Amino acid sequence: MRIPLPLLLAAAISFSLTACAPSTSFSSSSQTPSTRTVVDVWNREVEVPEQVDTILCLGSMAPRFAAYLDVVDRMVGAEDSDLVQMSVRYDYSPVYYDQLKQLPSVGAGGGSGENNAYPEEIIKLQPDVILAGFNQDAADELQRQTGIPVVSVRYRTQGFLDEGFYRTLRLFAEVVGAEDRCEEILTYLDACKADLDDRTKDIPDSEKQKAYTGAVTFNGRHGFAFTYVNFPPFTAIHANNVADEFLQEQTGQAASEAAQAGTAYVGNDGFEVDLEQILLWDPDVIFLDPGNLDLVNEEYANNPRYFQSLRAVQEGNVYTMPSSNAAGPNITYLLINAYYAGTVLFPEQFQDIQLEEKAGEIMEQLLGRDFFSEMEAGGLYYGTVTLGG
Repeated sequence: MRIPLPLLLAAAISFSLTACAPSTSFSSSSQTPSTRTVVDVWNREVEVPEQVDTILCLGSMAPRFAAYLDVVDRMVGAEDSDLVQMSVRYDYSPVYYDQLKQLPSVGAGGGSGENNAYPEEIIKLQPDVILAGFNQDAADELQRQTGIPVVSVRYRTQGFLDEGFYRTLRLFAEVVGAEDRCEEILTYLDACKADLDDRTKDIPDSEKQKAYTGAVTFNGRHGFAFTYVNFPPFTAIHANNVADEFLQEQTGQAASEAAQAGTAYVGNDGFEVDLEQILLWDPDVIFLDPGNLDLVNEEYANNPRYFQSLRAVQEGNVYTMPSSNAAGPNITYLLINAYYAGTVLFPEQFQDIQLEEKAGEIMEQLLGRDFFSEMEAGGLYYGTVTLGG
């Protein structure tokens, strides 16, 4: 039967209107965006999946943050620096090396801030997000190379557990959905900071010993004259760090620029001081990185009279202070060093502290296991030092 033309036109118009009308049959869940935007340490806006199940952690601090937040099991690749062998230079390595060594290599590793990732390998793995301790240009570059969102978690200490650390750990936690674990960690760190502060905050400067930390590891190994302003273990206990007279010169501009821009701090807290300046300071107590004692002993052999003229050397007040830096600061070691420095510089205020016991507590809180004996066996040990010995 033939349908009259007017009826055909009416039916067509009705179908067209029905097809163009918005649907009301979608569920509310389908309207939820599948991505969200986070702002990283360089104020880069990065679009990441609503739910992050797989990650890569590259460069300075990123693998360490993953360990503190207990999300290492989401990592689908690891850097060469974490794959070669277990190393106590990275505080998470004794706990997580056996797990990390099973993963494919996705980058060289290290703390330079530059892009040393392996883009082709990363593309094969297709993680949801890359968290990288990279500078801004490097983060942008890796994101272009892979098409995968890159969130920079670049962090360098400015003092002891500064606001930059809290902000960066919270950023990482926001990306991976580990906010509860993050606040648990920060609550513990707050308690440690308050404890350290309360023990020493009322001691007059006139009653404090003059302290010097030398042979520090900062972007590599160094000899006796390489020191640190705003040295975190000293800052935590209000110690008299003789090098802090250069604090403004070393960090002032970088700290000011970071504060004004609201971005990561990348100043140089480590620097080399003149040997004559150390003689003028004539510190009461000297702390040296045990990993660089071979360099100091070589210097001692070449110039013993210089070292023998220092009061701390004459009186046997030279102690080890294990490096906390390796592709960013090891927060566990920063805390342990602060308590250790307290026992040396303020023995009365820290007489209740048994270092090995306190260290074990810190390690268990941040990484889930006490590995203090492994730390010391690996060359990061505490005690007095006889130079040239």
